[in-house]
Amino acid sequence: MLLSALEIFAQHPETTISNGLIEAKLYLPDATNGFYRATRFDWAGVVSSLKYKNHEYFGQWYAKHDPKVHDAIQGPVEAFDPIGYDAVKPGESFVKIGVGSLKKINANPYRFSSPFEIVNAGEWKVKKKKNAVTFVHELHDANGYAYIYTKTLRLLKNKPVLVLEHSLKNIGKNLIETSTFNHNFFVIDKQPTGPDFTVTLPFEINNQSAGKNLMKFENKQMNYLKVLTKGESTMEYPKGFTGDRVEDYDFTVANSRTGASVRITADKPLSNFMYWSVPTTLSPEPFIKIKALPGETFKWNINYEFSSIN
Repeated sequence: MLLSALEIFAQHPETTISNGLIEAKLYLPDATNGFYRATRFDWAGVVSSLKYKNHEYFGQWYAKHDPKVHDAIQGPVEAFDPIGYDAVKPGESFVKIGVGSLKKINANPYRFSSPFEIVNAGEWKVKKKKNAVTFVHELHDANGYAYIYTKTLRLLKNKPVLVLEHSLKNIGKNLIETSTFNHNFFVIDKQPTGPDFTVTLPFEINNQSAGKNLMKFENKQMNYLKVLTKGESTMEYPKGFTGDRVEDYDFTVANSRTGASVRITADKPLSNFMYWSVPTTLSPEPFIKIKALPGETFKWNINYEFSSIN
């Protein structure tokens, strides 16, 4: 029996934040009862709902929820590349920021969908305010990696803006070098993925769509040629960014039917960009690089500006 979104929400630790313009519901990290307990995505800041001017921007995009499934997650969620995976043997641990120390299964290359065991979940702390939630994850791995990862989801005063504030302090003895991306998983007004959606990039796209029968690229825009149906998906790699410009991290997703849109920007250069969608969700996937020597702290912010023409 499938549970409704309200029934699922009631089962797991959660909180709500608001600034009078936006109301957002968030699931909280919990190794026993958490909404998400898999190992692909950061456990902090899972947004099940965000409403602005009667528009909904996130929600469940898959048929059945299982907290141990790697992509059974919602909202502007982030994932970090594994740290130390290639250097350890099967049975030893490697690190996923925002998740913990995971046991390497075999000698195969890392796959995010693999059912890794969490051998050290670290310690989570959560601080809640009316318009913000701060998550603090401290981890000490057996191989010398250690960090304090702080992530705050903040709704700005009198503005339709959500800010994801990040701080990664290296308290271990090894260099921390990785990359992170936000999967986004937009479910805007439950509209089907198709020609009503336009995705605008900050740079001229200089390659062609991989799915030529589903999408087309024109100047700075990605457009759908048809409504996606069950079983159809896009996996795109738009090119044209330089890799060293903060201005290249600037994406707008808009729906012409409902008038809802969202613009995503950040304060670090775009290092890679992918785009994935299925009939129920669409996902710009911007990447940034992270590097922190022992004792150093790396910080970055991502901004979501919501708007409506209706």
